[in-house]
Amino acid sequence: MKAFLLSVHVLAAILAIGPVAVAASMFPATARVAHLAPDDPRKNAVPGVLNRITRVYAVIGIFVPVFGVATGAALGVLGDAWLIVSMVLTAVAAVLLAGLVLPGQQRVLGTGIPDRRLAMSTGLFNLLWAVVVVLMIVRPGSTTGAGR
Repeated sequence: MKAFLLSVHVLAAILAIGPVAVAASMFPATARVAHLAPDDPRKNAVPGVLNRITRVYAVIGIFVPVFGVATGAALGVLGDAWLIVSMVLTAVAAVLLAGLVLPGQQRVLGTGIPDRRLAMSTGLFNLLWAVVVVLMIVRPGSTTGAGR
């Protein structure tokens, strides 16, 4: 059961968070390009698709922490500091995504005006996920030797 939970957790992270990170990162640049082409009726097509990918995969991404907690419980590591820090960083990333990135994308799509804060929020979201991935691999105190 542990292997199954860990497999689903890792697959969900790759298949859900990966597209969110890529689509959200591409959005600000494509919105800037669209802003420079005001006469093109298709100017919001690519940013619109990237926003949809970000929204849909963000919802699917809920499975990542759900299976992560289940995996942590099965492995008996829920009280380990590295996992607690990872869960806090995951929660902060989720708040950033739901509170700044997605509303920022909607605002840009509505106004057509690029927003530097959106690019910064997206970069911070991706940085938080990168730190979580490193913590999942290194796991300070682990007996696997990955953190040594």
